[in-house]
Amino acid sequence: MQCDPDCRYTCHAHCQDLVHLGCQRNGKLMDCLAPHDTLDSFYSSSQDVQKEREPHVYLSKEEVKEKIQSYNSSVTDKLKMTLNANGIYTGFIKVQMELCRPITVQSSQSQGRYAPSNQEAAFYLPDGCMNTLHISSTNTVREVIEALLKKFFVADNPAKFALYKRCHKEDQVYTCKLSDREHPLYLRLVAGPKTEMLSFVLREHETGEVMWEAFSIPELQNFLRILDKEENDQLQILKNRYTAYRGKLEEALRGVLKPG
Repeated sequence: MQCDPDCRYTCHAHCQDLVHLGCQRNGKLMDCLAPHDTLDSFYSSSQDVQKEREPHVYLSKEEVKEKIQSYNSSVTDKLKMTLNANGIYTGFIKVQMELCRPITVQSSQSQGRYAPSNQEAAFYLPDGCMNTLHISSTNTVREVIEALLKKFFVADNPAKFALYKRCHKEDQVYTCKLSDREHPLYLRLVAGPKTEMLSFVLREHETGEVMWEAFSIPELQNFLRILDKEENDQLQILKNRYTAYRGKLEEALRGVLKPG
């Protein structure tokens, strides 16, 4: 990664999220441009989790102003952005919740986050649940995740979750995990208000294996109760299926053995 062809600083692609360049020429601060965000790709059953490459351009204050004006002129749901005098802008993002595992929800009266409480309950969040957040251009991905969990009174550690961006390109859907230091409102501004161009998704971390040590004892006990319930439900479905088969067989036998 280089901010200018004449720049002698070179950064490994996998480390560029940790580096911010502020090169100067003739005493003037230059806008830095990272040619490509190179990320590892992986395949999933839904064929939608892929790392993508795209440039990350740091906009000037005038460019931000122009983009916000263009953004607001295209908004159809009244969720517009506002540019403040200090250059920081605020706006709204919508985040879709796609959580496979149950979450631990804490009563609003409970004290302390991530601490075991008698007022906690674990349940599955409805798939596709959408939430709208009002954030600023300075808010990072990590702060957005924390705000989402706080809004739902989720007691789970924010480190268990990750924010993804979903893009549609050439009839394909790509989902890319965002780093903790990225700014979702900037991505929303650059992509425009259409969710077909960009949307945000909250998921559990893709670690390959479940990090059970990250869960508290009450959470693990809730998981066991949920597994027991799912096992009993599946056993009952299986028993009902074989009972129905047995009834049909017995009915057929009675018809065959019927005299005359």
